[in-house]
Amino acid sequence: MNIYIAHSSSFDFKKELYNPIKNSSLINNHTFIFPHENSDKLFNSKDLFEKHNCDLIIAEVTNQSTSLGIELGWANLFNIKIVCIYKKGAVISKGLQAVSKDVIEYSDEEDLVNEINKILI
Repeated sequence: MNIYIAHSSSFDFKKELYNPIKNSSLINNHTFIFPHENSDKLFNSKDLFEKHNCDLIIAEVTNQSTSLGIELGWANLFNIKIVCIYKKGAVISKGLQAVSKDVIEYSDEEDLVNEINKILI
């Protein structure tokens, strides 16, 4: 399964999001697309979604972002399943309900990996 990891750029996503996934067994069973792993340049997610080169979006929505909202809109347009995850205690946008029925809270990096694993089972 090809899984796109969507997120805001307003936190240390490499340390708090990418690394826990990359250091888990999840990485052995799926192809994760980390759009800003090697560059902060704009990633052409619309093209990825339009060509259906992505099976699932996991969106870290703790930090609100206009760019993230646009990406989720494109994914929704192309009928790609979206799962939203957020850190415990965060106040998230109610607008997320328009693009996903799956909104999951996690408490720490270990719980993040466990929740993603549950999504993928």
